[in-house]
Order: sequence, then C-alpha cells, then structure tokens
Amino acid sequence: MNSGSHMVYRLYTHIIFVTKYREKKFEDRTLNTLESILRLLCEKRGSKIVEFNGESDHVHFLLDYHPDTSVSQLICILKSGSSRQLKLHHPELNQFAWRKNALWSTGHFVCSVGGVPIEVLKKYIEQQDRPH
Repeated sequence: MNSGSHMVYRLYTHIIFVTKYREKKFEDRTLNTLESILRLLCEKRGSKIVEFNGESDHVHFLLDYHPDTSVSQLICILKSGSSRQLKLHHPELNQFAWRKNALWSTGHFVCSVGGVPIEVLKKYIEQQDRPH
C-alpha cells in the first residue's frame, strides 16, 4: 500500500505500447535501454514500473501510480519521451524517407488492474518472448 496526505491507495494499470507499423525494432539491448528510460520518466511523475518486458514489436509494463496522476497524460509523456530518448541511444531506430520518424503506433492499450491478482499479471509480463 502507498500513502499520501490523508489517503492510502494502491493503483495499478497494465499498459502496452506497440511499434509503428508493428515493425520488429527491439532487441534485448534496446528493451533494456527503454526500460531504464521509462523507469526514470515514471519516477519523475510519482509513478513506478512494477514489471516490464517486451517482444520485438511491443512492450508491456505494470505501473503503480498516484491517484493525482492522469494516466492518459502520463502515457503521452512516456511515449514521446521514450521515443526521443531511445533514438538518441539507438540511432538505428530513426526512420527516413516516406515513413514518419515515429517509434510508437498512435494507439495503446491500458487497463486498470483489479480483477487479476498482481502476481498473475506479473508472471504474464515476465513470460513475454523477449528477443535475444
């Protein structure tokens, strides 16, 4: 449980980001960099990544967040910030020519977590087929 001024809370959300055109862009090293970037961006906004994993074309993470946090605004910040910073660390992710230089698809998946035990969800995220 977390606590704040006059409250106790426990809020989790499961988020999935998918690469633009579902392109297979990620390797283990890029996922490691991405995880570090997302963790820092979340910390700056009072949130915490509980579990993170991904495959070559998408990432899953379980987020523990503060009740004052707007999840939709946080998602925008995480997508734009991670795209910008990840391309600095891994310039091969930049795209030129006719395609937009976008890392992420415009959509995302977000689900509040309450019906599924956190340990079950963490295990599901851990079992993603991470590239080598």
